[in-house]
Amino acid sequence: MSASAIRAQGLRRTFGEVVAVDGLDLDVAEGEIFGLVGPDGAGKTTTMRLLTGILTSTAGSAQVAGCDVARDAERLKDHIGYMSQRFGLYPDLTVAENIAFYADIYSVPTAGRAAKIDQLLGFSNLTPFRQRLAGNLSGGMKQKLGLACALIHTPRVLFLDEPTNGVDPVSRRDFWRILYQLVREGVTIFVSTAYLDEAERCNRLALLHQGRLLGVGSPDEIKTLMGGALLEVRTAAPRRTALLLRERLAGASVGLFGDRVHVVARDPVAAEAQIRALLAAAGFELLSLRPIQPSLEDVFVSVLAAHEPAAALQENVT
Repeated sequence: MSASAIRAQGLRRTFGEVVAVDGLDLDVAEGEIFGLVGPDGAGKTTTMRLLTGILTSTAGSAQVAGCDVARDAERLKDHIGYMSQRFGLYPDLTVAENIAFYADIYSVPTAGRAAKIDQLLGFSNLTPFRQRLAGNLSGGMKQKLGLACALIHTPRVLFLDEPTNGVDPVSRRDFWRILYQLVREGVTIFVSTAYLDEAERCNRLALLHQGRLLGVGSPDEIKTLMGGALLEVRTAAPRRTALLLRERLAGASVGLFGDRVHVVARDPVAAEAQIRALLAAAGFELLSLRPIQPSLEDVFVSVLAAHEPAAALQENVT
């Protein structure tokens, strides 16, 4: 079994009366992509900041890359890279100058530095843009530049806080290709994401809600957390259908996914009969009703349903 790159025991952080992270236990193996998934306000960024030594914990402990986060914060910086949601690129510096600036911050030796910068530019497909001002880059290119800056000192563990948020799908795919290459080179990646299709790409995941872990495991293991079968309902009025089923379908979790309504029910046969009766009574034309395999998004909505009003879930999960 691989050694632990990240380990947290009872990690807790409060801000006054607000509990942002509540007794977090994590164990991330070396060389894996570990995803942290949760709605806005779940505590993902606070967790990242605790594990990188930017914030001190209220209680508990954490070790990252063999360093105690509380006692060895300075030494820890040599072994980790951290790309926050608003990574500090300098728009009036060129691509190459930004990377060189971070090389200075991390005290990267001058010998071999130019070769390392060339390597990172090629690695992130930014070589043709090395003299372009960072402020003139597209969103996806800025994210790749931010990643290159975070890698200039060759970290063992890389923390990425929603790195593809607001980035177009093609750039997101390119970004993940780069992450896979980093893992092949032995880097451990701890990434938070608001995109549950991206979470499927991780080796393991942690579902976080209100600072607490709801489940940890591979994407397939997380899917077993769904307490029931999944039914897909299609009508000409999906929003009104979802509202009706949330109000009238007892003991089920209901989510709206585009023009389809997903219903998680412990007794799918009884639920199907009840759905048909409710829609007929409301005068909604039923286009289709069938069992389907759950996605991570379905599982996440289902698990969170016990913790917050179902109507609010679709506003929080992307």
